[in-house]
Amino acid sequence: MPLINVRTSVAQFEKPQTLLKELSKELSALTGKPESYVMTLMQTNVPMTFAGTNAPCCYVEIKSIGAITPAKMTAAFCEIISKNTTIPTNRIYIAFEDVSPDSWGWDGRVFG
Repeated sequence: MPLINVRTSVAQFEKPQTLLKELSKELSALTGKPESYVMTLMQTNVPMTFAGTNAPCCYVEIKSIGAITPAKMTAAFCEIISKNTTIPTNRIYIAFEDVSPDSWGWDGRVFG
């Protein structure tokens, strides 16, 4: 049930699937949840500004039922995204949401 949603102003970059797989593996490791439950998604070429400029930037949402560690996750995901794109770490915002098990559905049921 962990989810990482990446939105970026970058139109395209080399090997987006590699980035998504790396994010999936890291999210699984940091939450301690099986990767079989992890979802990654990415939207590129999103009209965005950050700090008043159109330079490459990124907004990331991380949702999970518990197991959220913002400091560790921010460090890890900023590094992974920056390494795989042209986006510097100081142009990446990350938001976290600890979702109630009663509010997360999968396979015809909710987790809570």
